Amino acid sequence: MTIDADSLLDWYADNARDLPWRQPGVSAWQILMSEIMLQQTPVARVAPIWQEWVQRWPVPSKMAASSQADVLRAWGKLGYPRRAMRLHECAGVLAREHDDKVPSDVDTLLSLPGIGDYTARAVACFAYGQRVPVVDTNVRRVVARAVHAQADQGSPSRRDLVDVEALLPPNQARAATFSAALMELGATVCVARTPACDRCPLPHCSWHEAGRPALLGEKRKTQKFEGTDRQVRGKLMAVLRESSEPVHRPRLDIVWPQDPGQRDRALDSLLVDGLVEQTVDGRFALAGEGDR
Repeated sequence: MTIDADSLLDWYADNARDLPWRQPGVSAWQILMSEIMLQQTPVARVAPIWQEWVQRWPVPSKMAASSQADVLRAWGKLGYPRRAMRLHECAGVLAREHDDKVPSDVDTLLSLPGIGDYTARAVACFAYGQRVPVVDTNVRRVVARAVHAQADQGSPSRRDLVDVEALLPPNQARAATFSAALMELGATVCVARTPACDRCPLPHCSWHEAGRPALLGEKRKTQKFEGTDRQVRGKLMAVLRESSEPVHRPRLDIVWPQDPGQRDRALDSLLVDGLVEQTVDGRFALAGEGDR
């Protein structure tokens, strides 16, 4: 079974969310920023920060001229701050080697710091309208259900790209819009836990027509956040973002007194990742601010 492109595109034309990075005039660099921010982070949290970044860093060279610490501080609580560091590194490469422009070629995009398979294809598709498969969790879920009659998308594989490319309309412009529509359907209708099948625009769905069979095997456990090293890292980073100068160790120790071992492990991991630096007098600072 395939996915009816006309039905999906008609639905998307009437139901696409009014997201700021979908507006006319948004540059490839600004779309790249949105894609990096949206990785594992909800749209509602990304949108206001993205809009601030567009004003502050409208082109890569503007970001490259800022320090790593400035970018990390502006990243705020989006999570996974290594994304911000890699984007800052990417901005420098774009400014120096690509005339301050984001390339349109997938292979060239893949050569940039911090740009993986999904992001490279998303930029090529959404910024340049190319006919390339763009596969995230939402897309994989829709394809698993509509095409393969499976309740869940399973683990990612290279087969996903083959599956999605086979679904793309031949026309390049329609294919790019189809990719956005497929992703939108998975994000707003064909969601993981409670799919709204009554609102689905697809005339045929293998999973629904098979009686919506349950997921085979054990359900994947939702990853918790409370009490994890990731939560501790976030608390430590918050102290450093909010300080205008390097801080002494006791300022960090108080954020997680219940488990000093976990706190030390989290701090060590931030140092290893290059997100935090230690000054010669033993204080701690965001990357790029340790020499104060």
